[in-house]
Amino acid sequence: MCRHAAWLGPARPLTTLISDPEHGLLRQSYAPRMQRYGMVNADGFGFGWYDGDRPVRYRRTVPIWADANVPGLAAAARSSCLIAAVRSATAGMPIEETATAPFADGPWLLSHNGRVRREALRPIVAGPGDARGPESICDSAWLASAVFTRLRAGLALAGALTAVVRAAAEGDPEARLNLLVTAGSHLAAVAWGDTLFTHLEEGVLVASEPLDDRPGWRPVPGRSLLLASPDGVSVTPID
Repeated sequence: MCRHAAWLGPARPLTTLISDPEHGLLRQSYAPRMQRYGMVNADGFGFGWYDGDRPVRYRRTVPIWADANVPGLAAAARSSCLIAAVRSATAGMPIEETATAPFADGPWLLSHNGRVRREALRPIVAGPGDARGPESICDSAWLASAVFTRLRAGLALAGALTAVVRAAAEGDPEARLNLLVTAGSHLAAVAWGDTLFTHLEEGVLVASEPLDDRPGWRPVPGRSLLLASPDGVSVTPID
């Protein structure tokens, strides 16, 4: 499993998700409080933010605490949309940058917290002839590819996520499918098989578990889709 978090609202630095909060992703990498599967998230990490409309990524396969560049980069990278993840690799999956969230396609950035059998995704993932197939053989990359394929085809974000999650869960009833997806101006999240929380302030924070002990953190119900935009936040069940 992994831990991930995202912000949508007035521009903030990446430290908002990583090191400023007492229980930000830096601490969650070695001492998560609510993680159900695995104890340490030391198999890599990744950040995503937006330079105008262009997404930018930074991904490594070392533990986040072992990269001396992180403090300076996280303080300098500032955006109205941020996404970050620390990774605990699924057994048998490679530890490589291409297997590390966030995954990208055009304006889209995606993070997956969970696991799913690749056989369950094979019918819905772009084939090897697709130049924009999965970045890696890891399950999260396959899941991202399935979502991106539908977004490129013109399906709305909510429709793409619910279609992929339903198909993946049908093929693998034990799948854990917590997702964060953004294109910079809006944000979507799926709670399916693990915890997910939101905190509304000037914008919206979404995280696998609360980043601090302030009041206002609210759990997202399981098997639900959260959509956030400048117009507000909605949570609906995925039937």
